[in-house]
Amino acid sequence: MSLEILKRIPRGRKISAPELHQQLEAAGFVRDLRTVQRQLDVLSEHFEIERDDRSRPYGYCWKQQSLGLALPTLNEQESILLTLAEQQLHSLLPAKLVKSMEGFFDQARLRSQPVAGKRRPGRWVDKVRVVSLYPRLLPPVLQKGVFENVSNALYSDHWLEIEYRNASGRHISARVMPLGLAQQGARLLLACRFDGRQDDRSLSLHRIVCAKDTGIGFDRPPEFDLQRYDDEGRFGFGHGKTIRLVFRLPAEAGLHLKESPLSSDQEVVELGGEYEFRATVVESLQLRWWLRGFGKKLTLICPTSLLNDD
Repeated sequence: MSLEILKRIPRGRKISAPELHQQLEAAGFVRDLRTVQRQLDVLSEHFEIERDDRSRPYGYCWKQQSLGLALPTLNEQESILLTLAEQQLHSLLPAKLVKSMEGFFDQARLRSQPVAGKRRPGRWVDKVRVVSLYPRLLPPVLQKGVFENVSNALYSDHWLEIEYRNASGRHISARVMPLGLAQQGARLLLACRFDGRQDDRSLSLHRIVCAKDTGIGFDRPPEFDLQRYDDEGRFGFGHGKTIRLVFRLPAEAGLHLKESPLSSDQEVVELGGEYEFRATVVESLQLRWWLRGFGKKLTLICPTSLLNDD
Protein backbone atom coordinates (compact mmCIF):
# COMPACT_ATOMS: atom_id res chain seq x y z
CA MET A 1 0.00 0.00 0.00
CA SER A 2 2.99 2.31 0.49
CA LEU A 3 3.37 2.61 -3.29
CA GLU A 4 -0.30 3.60 -3.64
CA ILE A 5 0.12 6.30 -0.99
CA LEU A 6 3.25 7.66 -2.68
CA LYS A 7 1.43 7.83 -6.03
CA ARG A 8 -1.29 9.98 -4.51
CA ILE A 9 0.85 12.52 -2.66
CA PRO A 10 0.68 15.76 -4.66
CA ARG A 11 3.32 18.35 -5.42
CA GLY A 12 2.47 22.03 -4.98
CA ARG A 13 -0.43 21.45 -2.59
CA LYS A 14 -0.99 19.41 0.56
CA ILE A 15 -3.18 16.38 1.15
CA SER A 16 -4.30 15.07 4.54
CA ALA A 17 -4.37 11.51 5.84
CA PRO A 18 -8.22 11.42 5.82
CA GLU A 19 -8.22 12.51 2.16
CA LEU A 20 -5.68 9.83 1.26
CA HIS A 21 -7.70 7.30 3.25
CA GLN A 22 -10.79 8.11 1.16
CA GLN A 23 -8.87 7.83 -2.12
CA LEU A 24 -7.39 4.48 -1.12
CA GLU A 25 -10.78 3.09 -0.08
CA ALA A 26 -12.28 4.23 -3.39
CA ALA A 27 -9.48 2.37 -5.20
CA GLY A 28 -10.22 -0.81 -3.23
CA PHE A 29 -7.46 -0.58 -0.59
CA VAL A 30 -9.37 -0.96 2.66
CA ARG A 31 -7.25 0.11 5.64
CA ASP A 32 -8.13 2.02 8.79
CA LEU A 33 -7.17 5.68 9.05
CA ARG A 34 -4.58 5.06 11.77
CA THR A 35 -2.69 2.64 9.48
CA VAL A 36 -2.56 5.29 6.74
CA GLN A 37 -1.30 7.88 9.25
CA ARG A 38 1.47 5.55 10.48
CA GLN A 39 2.61 4.77 6.94
CA LEU A 40 2.68 8.47 6.07
CA ASP A 41 4.92 9.14 9.06
CA VAL A 42 7.30 6.36 7.99
CA LEU A 43 7.33 7.45 4.33
CA SER A 44 8.05 11.06 5.36
CA GLU A 45 11.28 9.86 6.97
CA HIS A 46 12.52 7.98 3.90
CA PHE A 47 11.27 10.10 0.98
CA GLU A 48 11.34 13.81 0.13
CA ILE A 49 7.90 14.37 1.63
CA GLU A 50 7.09 17.49 3.60
CA ARG A 51 4.75 17.22 6.58
CA ASP A 52 2.88 20.31 7.71
CA ASP A 53 2.08 19.69 11.39
CA ARG A 54 1.02 23.22 12.29
CA SER A 55 -2.62 22.12 12.52
CA ARG A 56 -4.62 18.90 12.33
CA PRO A 57 -5.13 17.02 10.17
CA TYR A 58 -1.49 17.20 9.04
CA GLY A 59 -0.84 18.00 5.38
CA TYR A 60 1.60 16.07 3.17
CA CYS A 61 3.20 16.94 -0.16
CA TRP A 62 6.39 16.30 -2.13
CA LYS A 63 9.09 18.85 -1.35
CA GLN A 64 9.51 21.63 -3.88
CA GLN A 65 12.78 20.31 -5.32
CA SER A 66 11.47 16.76 -5.57
CA LEU A 67 9.89 15.33 -8.72
CA GLY A 68 7.83 12.97 -6.61
CA LEU A 69 7.34 9.30 -7.41
CA ALA A 70 4.91 9.04 -10.32
CA LEU A 71 5.62 12.22 -12.22
CA PRO A 72 8.62 10.89 -14.21
CA THR A 73 6.42 8.09 -15.61
CA LEU A 74 3.83 10.51 -16.98
CA ASN A 75 4.91 11.88 -20.33
CA GLU A 76 3.31 14.89 -21.97
CA GLN A 77 0.92 12.84 -24.11
CA GLU A 78 -0.33 10.88 -21.09
CA SER A 79 -0.78 14.09 -19.12
CA ILE A 80 -2.87 15.63 -21.93
CA LEU A 81 -5.03 12.51 -22.13
CA LEU A 82 -5.65 12.41 -18.37
CA THR A 83 -6.42 16.13 -18.18
CA LEU A 84 -8.91 15.98 -21.07
CA ALA A 85 -10.49 12.84 -19.60
CA GLU A 86 -11.00 14.64 -16.29
CA GLN A 87 -12.63 17.61 -18.04
CA GLN A 88 -14.91 15.72 -20.42
CA LEU A 89 -15.75 12.48 -18.60
CA HIS A 90 -16.09 13.52 -14.96
CA SER A 91 -19.91 13.28 -15.19
CA LEU A 92 -19.82 9.82 -16.76
CA LEU A 93 -17.31 8.10 -14.48
CA PRO A 94 -18.19 6.45 -11.15
CA ALA A 95 -17.60 8.91 -8.31
CA LYS A 96 -15.52 6.27 -6.52
CA LEU A 97 -13.21 5.92 -9.52
CA VAL A 98 -12.78 9.70 -9.89
CA LYS A 99 -11.96 9.95 -6.20
CA SER A 100 -9.30 7.25 -6.47
CA MET A 101 -7.74 9.01 -9.49
CA GLU A 102 -7.47 12.48 -7.96
CA GLY A 103 -3.75 12.13 -7.28
CA PHE A 104 -3.07 11.18 -10.91
CA PHE A 105 -5.19 14.06 -12.22
CA ASP A 106 -3.18 16.42 -10.01
CA GLN A 107 0.07 15.04 -11.42
CA ALA A 108 -1.19 15.34 -15.00
CA ARG A 109 -2.11 19.00 -14.48
CA LEU A 110 1.26 19.79 -12.94
CA ARG A 111 3.13 17.92 -15.71
CA SER A 112 1.54 20.16 -18.34
CA GLN A 113 2.39 23.43 -16.55
CA PRO A 114 5.21 25.60 -17.96
CA VAL A 115 8.63 24.99 -16.43
CA ALA A 116 10.60 28.05 -15.28
CA GLY A 117 13.44 28.88 -17.66
CA LYS A 118 12.24 26.53 -20.38
CA ARG A 119 10.38 27.52 -23.51
CA ARG A 120 7.41 25.23 -24.08
CA PRO A 121 4.48 25.52 -26.51
CA GLY A 122 1.11 26.49 -25.04
CA ARG A 123 -0.79 23.73 -23.30
CA TRP A 124 -2.86 21.53 -25.62
CA VAL A 125 -5.82 21.60 -23.22
CA ASP A 126 -5.95 25.38 -23.70
CA LYS A 127 -6.13 24.94 -27.49
CA VAL A 128 -9.11 22.56 -27.81
CA ARG A 129 -12.73 22.92 -26.79
CA VAL A 130 -16.02 20.98 -26.98
CA VAL A 131 -18.74 23.43 -28.04
CA SER A 132 -22.51 23.14 -28.14
CA LEU A 133 -24.65 23.64 -31.23
CA TYR A 134 -27.30 25.32 -29.08
CA PRO A 135 -27.19 28.10 -26.45
CA ARG A 136 -25.20 26.85 -23.50
CA LEU A 137 -27.26 25.92 -20.44
CA LEU A 138 -25.83 25.61 -16.95
CA PRO A 139 -26.18 22.09 -15.55
CA PRO A 140 -29.09 21.59 -13.12
CA VAL A 141 -28.09 21.40 -9.48
CA LEU A 142 -27.91 17.85 -8.13
CA GLN A 143 -28.84 17.09 -4.55
CA LYS A 144 -25.89 16.24 -2.31
CA GLY A 145 -24.78 12.63 -2.62
CA VAL A 146 -27.08 11.77 -5.53
CA PHE A 147 -24.43 11.43 -8.24
CA GLU A 148 -22.07 9.53 -5.95
CA ASN A 149 -24.71 6.98 -4.93
CA VAL A 150 -26.18 6.60 -8.42
CA SER A 151 -22.83 6.16 -10.15
CA ASN A 152 -21.50 3.75 -7.53
CA ALA A 153 -24.69 1.63 -7.64
CA LEU A 154 -24.54 1.62 -11.45
CA TYR A 155 -20.88 0.60 -11.40
CA SER A 156 -21.47 -2.24 -8.94
CA ASP A 157 -24.91 -3.42 -10.22
CA HIS A 158 -26.58 -2.60 -6.90
CA TRP A 159 -30.24 -1.81 -6.30
CA LEU A 160 -30.83 1.90 -5.77
CA GLU A 161 -33.45 3.38 -3.45
CA ILE A 162 -34.61 6.81 -4.60
CA GLU A 163 -36.98 9.64 -3.81
CA TYR A 164 -37.94 11.20 -7.15
CA ARG A 165 -39.87 14.35 -8.05
CA ASN A 166 -41.25 14.26 -11.60
CA ALA A 167 -41.87 17.25 -13.89
CA SER A 168 -45.38 17.66 -12.44
CA GLY A 169 -44.00 17.92 -8.91
CA ARG A 170 -45.25 14.48 -7.83
CA HIS A 171 -42.97 12.62 -5.39
CA ILE A 172 -42.25 8.94 -5.89
CA SER A 173 -40.41 6.50 -3.60
CA ALA A 174 -39.03 3.48 -5.42
CA ARG A 175 -36.32 0.87 -5.70
CA VAL A 176 -34.74 0.85 -9.14
CA MET A 177 -32.19 -1.14 -11.08
CA PRO A 178 -29.67 1.37 -12.56
CA LEU A 179 -28.78 0.30 -16.11
CA GLY A 180 -27.07 3.24 -17.82
CA LEU A 181 -26.05 6.87 -17.52
CA ALA A 182 -26.21 9.43 -20.33
CA GLN A 183 -25.25 13.07 -20.64
CA GLN A 184 -27.77 15.05 -22.70
CA GLY A 185 -26.49 18.59 -23.05
CA ALA A 186 -26.23 19.92 -19.51
CA ARG A 187 -28.40 17.16 -18.01
CA LEU A 188 -27.64 13.67 -16.76
CA LEU A 189 -30.18 10.92 -17.39
CA LEU A 190 -30.40 7.52 -15.71
CA ALA A 191 -31.77 4.54 -17.62
CA CYS A 192 -33.32 2.22 -15.05
CA ARG A 193 -35.92 -0.43 -14.34
CA PHE A 194 -38.32 -0.14 -11.41
CA ASP A 195 -38.53 -3.10 -9.05
CA GLY A 196 -41.31 -5.44 -10.21
CA ARG A 197 -41.53 -3.90 -13.70
CA GLN A 198 -40.23 -5.14 -17.06
CA ASP A 199 -40.10 -1.82 -18.92
CA ASP A 200 -37.19 0.61 -18.76
CA ARG A 201 -37.43 4.29 -17.92
CA SER A 202 -35.25 7.41 -18.07
CA LEU A 203 -34.98 9.61 -14.98
CA SER A 204 -33.36 13.04 -14.75
CA LEU A 205 -30.72 13.01 -12.03
CA HIS A 206 -31.54 16.55 -10.93
CA ARG A 207 -35.08 15.42 -10.06
CA ILE A 208 -33.82 12.71 -7.71
CA VAL A 209 -34.29 14.20 -4.24
CA CYS A 210 -32.16 11.54 -2.55
CA ALA A 211 -30.56 8.25 -3.52
CA LYS A 212 -29.15 5.34 -1.53
CA ASP A 213 -26.89 2.59 -2.80
CA THR A 214 -28.36 -0.44 -0.99
CA GLY A 215 -25.28 -2.61 -1.55
CA ILE A 216 -27.65 -5.39 -2.68
CA GLY A 217 -26.66 -6.79 -6.07
CA PHE A 218 -28.94 -7.64 -8.99
CA ASP A 219 -28.54 -9.62 -12.19
CA ARG A 220 -28.29 -7.19 -15.06
CA PRO A 221 -31.05 -7.90 -17.64
CA PRO A 222 -29.29 -9.60 -20.58
CA GLU A 223 -31.74 -8.07 -23.07
CA PHE A 224 -30.88 -4.48 -22.10
CA ASP A 225 -28.44 -2.72 -24.43
CA LEU A 226 -27.65 0.94 -23.78
CA GLN A 227 -26.71 1.62 -27.42
CA ARG A 228 -30.02 0.21 -28.67
CA TYR A 229 -31.89 2.09 -25.92
CA ASP A 230 -30.36 5.34 -27.20
CA ASP A 231 -30.90 4.42 -30.88
CA GLU A 232 -34.59 3.90 -30.13
CA GLY A 233 -34.81 7.49 -28.90
CA ARG A 234 -35.57 6.53 -25.33
CA PHE A 235 -33.47 9.35 -23.89
CA GLY A 236 -35.43 11.71 -26.17
CA PHE A 237 -38.77 10.46 -24.77
CA GLY A 238 -39.47 8.10 -27.65
CA HIS A 239 -40.46 4.43 -27.71
CA GLY A 240 -38.50 3.08 -30.66
CA LYS A 241 -41.13 3.78 -33.33
CA THR A 242 -39.53 4.91 -36.61
CA ILE A 243 -41.24 7.18 -39.15
CA ARG A 244 -40.47 8.60 -42.58
CA LEU A 245 -40.05 12.31 -42.01
CA VAL A 246 -40.47 14.74 -44.91
CA PHE A 247 -40.11 18.51 -44.54
CA ARG A 248 -38.79 21.60 -46.29
CA LEU A 249 -36.54 24.41 -45.14
CA PRO A 250 -35.07 27.51 -46.80
CA ALA A 251 -31.61 26.71 -48.17
CA GLU A 252 -29.82 28.86 -45.58
CA ALA A 253 -31.62 27.24 -42.63
CA GLY A 254 -31.21 23.71 -43.98
CA LEU A 255 -27.60 23.76 -45.16
CA HIS A 256 -26.29 22.22 -41.92
CA LEU A 257 -28.62 19.22 -42.43
CA LYS A 258 -27.03 18.55 -45.81
CA GLU A 259 -23.65 18.49 -44.11
CA SER A 260 -24.78 16.55 -41.01
CA PRO A 261 -27.65 14.25 -42.11
CA LEU A 262 -30.48 13.15 -39.86
CA SER A 263 -30.04 9.51 -40.92
CA SER A 264 -27.99 7.28 -43.21
CA ASP A 265 -30.90 7.09 -45.69
CA GLN A 266 -31.53 10.84 -45.83
CA GLU A 267 -32.43 12.24 -49.25
CA VAL A 268 -32.22 15.92 -50.18
CA VAL A 269 -34.04 17.54 -53.09
CA GLU A 270 -33.28 21.13 -54.12
CA LEU A 271 -36.43 23.11 -54.90
CA GLY A 272 -35.53 26.65 -55.89
CA GLY A 273 -34.44 28.35 -52.69
CA GLU A 274 -35.50 25.42 -50.52
CA TYR A 275 -34.34 21.94 -49.58
CA GLU A 276 -36.75 19.06 -49.12
CA PHE A 277 -35.47 16.47 -46.64
CA ARG A 278 -36.63 12.86 -46.42
CA ALA A 279 -35.24 10.68 -43.63
CA THR A 280 -36.14 7.73 -41.44
CA VAL A 281 -36.00 8.85 -37.80
CA VAL A 282 -37.27 7.79 -34.37
CA GLU A 283 -40.49 9.52 -33.34
CA SER A 284 -40.03 11.27 -29.99
CA LEU A 285 -40.92 14.37 -28.03
CA GLN A 286 -37.38 15.59 -28.62
CA LEU A 287 -37.97 15.40 -32.40
CA ARG A 288 -41.16 17.45 -32.03
CA TRP A 289 -39.37 20.11 -29.99
CA TRP A 290 -36.58 20.26 -32.55
CA LEU A 291 -39.01 20.71 -35.47
CA ARG A 292 -40.94 23.41 -33.65
CA GLY A 293 -37.68 25.29 -33.12
CA PHE A 294 -37.63 26.18 -36.85
CA GLY A 295 -40.91 28.08 -36.45
CA LYS A 296 -42.46 29.39 -39.66
CA LYS A 297 -39.39 28.49 -41.69
CA LEU A 298 -40.43 24.82 -41.58
CA THR A 299 -42.94 23.24 -43.95
CA LEU A 300 -43.81 19.80 -42.55
CA ILE A 301 -45.13 17.47 -45.26
CA CYS A 302 -45.46 14.25 -43.28
CA PRO A 303 -46.39 13.21 -40.75
CA THR A 304 -48.20 16.49 -40.07
CA SER A 305 -49.35 15.16 -36.68
CA LEU A 306 -45.87 15.83 -35.27
CA LEU A 307 -46.71 19.50 -34.84
CA ASN A 308 -50.11 18.85 -33.24
CA ASP A 309 -50.55 19.69 -29.58
CA ASP A 310 -51.42 16.48 -27.75
